Amino acid sequence: MTNRIFSRTAALALLLLSTAVGSALRAQDITIAIGSEPSTLDPQLRDDGGERHVNDNIYETLLARTPTGELVPGLAVELPVQIDELTWQFKLREGVSFTNGAPFDAEAVVFSVERVIDPANNSEQMAYFGTIAGAEVVDALTVNIKTTGPDPILPSRMYWMKMVEPGHTASADLGSVPVGTGPYALESWNRGTDLKLVANPDYWGEAPQIESVTYRFVTEPGTRLSGLMAGEFDVITNLLPEFTSSVPKFAAVAGLETSVFVIGTDNAVTGNEKLREALNLAIDRQGMADGLFMGYAQIAKGIHINPAAFGFNADLPYYEYDPEKARALLAEAGLEGAAITVVGESGRWLKDREQIEAVSAYWAEIGLNVTTDIQEFSIYLDSLMGDGPRPDAIFIANSNELLDADREMSFIYHKDGAAASNSDEWMAETIDAARVETDPAKRQAMYEEVQAKIHDLNYAIPLFNLQDIYGMSDRMEWQPRADAKLMVSEMRVSE
Repeated sequence: MTNRIFSRTAALALLLLSTAVGSALRAQDITIAIGSEPSTLDPQLRDDGGERHVNDNIYETLLARTPTGELVPGLAVELPVQIDELTWQFKLREGVSFTNGAPFDAEAVVFSVERVIDPANNSEQMAYFGTIAGAEVVDALTVNIKTTGPDPILPSRMYWMKMVEPGHTASADLGSVPVGTGPYALESWNRGTDLKLVANPDYWGEAPQIESVTYRFVTEPGTRLSGLMAGEFDVITNLLPEFTSSVPKFAAVAGLETSVFVIGTDNAVTGNEKLREALNLAIDRQGMADGLFMGYAQIAKGIHINPAAFGFNADLPYYEYDPEKARALLAEAGLEGAAITVVGESGRWLKDREQIEAVSAYWAEIGLNVTTDIQEFSIYLDSLMGDGPRPDAIFIANSNELLDADREMSFIYHKDGAAASNSDEWMAETIDAARVETDPAKRQAMYEEVQAKIHDLNYAIPLFNLQDIYGMSDRMEWQPRADAKLMVSEMRVSE
């Protein structure tokens, strides 16, 4: 009898222990569903939100931002000092190592800078780094960043440039085998399905609570929602506004993304000024805002520069909705029934497919022959930033983490930008001049002049300033960031 009682007691203890251990393990592991798989895990070459969702936890930058957007030291121990008009000096943290054991030092910074700006690498991120000319070692923990001209936002640029390990980058495929200094490291990547990071045991900073995070690649928002409701996911991106009241938890923050169609202004049909004006007049933005976003987006005011960014032209008018005038403009241009192709993707941004399809329908209603091409994300990135012909119209929800108009100007409106939409020499010269102008009033005036031309000649079709909406499980404790980074080290679980 005693043995039987002991056995029952032992079994109960083991069951309780097993349950406690299982709960603890679950509490230390989370799953995040994102809308697109990273096209690479090389942190310096592509401008890919899926890549950033993962790599923001593997790699670090010299400067960082707080969740509310304040610029603070990162791998640099303090904010930089400008020692002359072309040189900024950074002091680096001591005792930081990459996950392969190599030290993080000034040599690694110089290598990282020179790699990303090397024309041979054709980095899609150069709109962030346009003024950077190079870097030089001062000593093991001091580095100078050199610019081609005075650059008032150089510190913000270094918030974006991730630091890579020189030896590993030279000997391995950085796109598949990342090595950074961050709080997490890659454990596995099942292409097309999921990717897992585990906590870096030798991380120089505070150890994160979450020991591992699995990213699931789920394009369809409905599938992400179903997974959240079934307990498969702890965080989902781009929660549909109509389901905010249905999920266990949700959070929405004013985002830095503005949805826009970039127009190929040198193309045969979309090169016509009257047709481009018709494209803007054909869209019922208020109807889309009400029907699609339920208050979680605001109509972009005349331009797609983010209102929070320096250089935003607040005097530009909203585009009106006037389909009759749009039809008349097409008739005047002799382009009734003209064929245009609209390129886009699905799952990366909030209501992206819905925005693409709604706008395509508006354009069809005014008499255009519209073909919509929804592409797989890596192919879409090539359409947006590749060397091939520019699409007639391509959708993007463009973000501005620099909080400066130079981001959009260099990326889209400069004729040599990665997503260049035009060959306008005057705009390129003015954008170049504004980038190195240190007088804020003069710089603001330059940007306002460029934006007025973009608006008046309908070089783009701005839509909405978007909020970032996330769905969360009951156990998640997390306040989303202003810059939309999914920093797992800032997340907590209640179990």
